[in-house]
Amino acid sequence: MSMLLIRGRFKVEGGPKPDGDTLPFIPDDVADWKLVPGGQIVPGADGRASIRLEGIDALETHYGQEPDPVDHQPRPLAHAAADELLKTLGFGTVLRDDDETLATVPDSVPGWILTRGADAYGRCVAFVGRDTPPVYSGYRTGVNERLLKRTANYRLLERGLAYPTFYSGLPVYLRELLTEASEKARASADGVWAVDKTLQGFLLNGKKSITHDRDGAVILPKLFRRLKDYLDFTGDPTPSADCFRAFLAGAADEYRLLPDTKRLYRGLHHIVEVTPDNIVRMTRLCREIVFTEK
Repeated sequence: MSMLLIRGRFKVEGGPKPDGDTLPFIPDDVADWKLVPGGQIVPGADGRASIRLEGIDALETHYGQEPDPVDHQPRPLAHAAADELLKTLGFGTVLRDDDETLATVPDSVPGWILTRGADAYGRCVAFVGRDTPPVYSGYRTGVNERLLKRTANYRLLERGLAYPTFYSGLPVYLRELLTEASEKARASADGVWAVDKTLQGFLLNGKKSITHDRDGAVILPKLFRRLKDYLDFTGDPTPSADCFRAFLAGAADEYRLLPDTKRLYRGLHHIVEVTPDNIVRMTRLCREIVFTEK
């Protein structure tokens, strides 16, 4: 499978707040956004649009929209992922305000993206890299192992600073290479894998049990987002998790499970357990889940 290469620059100041798997990008030729398959990408006045990194999910530094509160996962690892992303792309100094607004030195850095399309939220889903791109901007190219290892996506999985998160449009051979990188980090207990509670389970005792910087459980970000939405929905500061699986069924995330991908599942309640004493855990590794493209 070939992907579209777009050359430009990464610039975080003055735009949406970046985290470990999302950051703004400005093409050298803004018209290149029209070449991206799928949904329409509407850039800002300076040409920038958000890039959602393909194949990874990093801890949330800010999740939620008013009137609901904006929350985060334990910030030391969330910030480590965001900082590693920016460092890998060539930023030197990163200054972070309390509201997650960033200032960087230099102001922007040259780079490129490799994309197969946009998501349902109008974000370009892509691999991101720096230095000399493999082909001229606006052209398509295959992505082999050597090129994949040049991307920040691969780097974050290799360092254990993001979870592998796959969608159905990603070619199998790329998924396997990303899984291999992540599994090496997991075996070495690097990054999130030193403290991950996704499979082991954790006590859900209010929102602080998943947001507190020191004591909050480090879990798969997609599970965190569903839990945060559930807790906001209940409005109870110390809710029971009894209804969480029903909530997941209503969310209706679609996915298949490896190695047999024939069955289509709807709702994460199929792979999430909740005990009578409010312990929440997933029953499958994140690398075994392939979500359906929206």
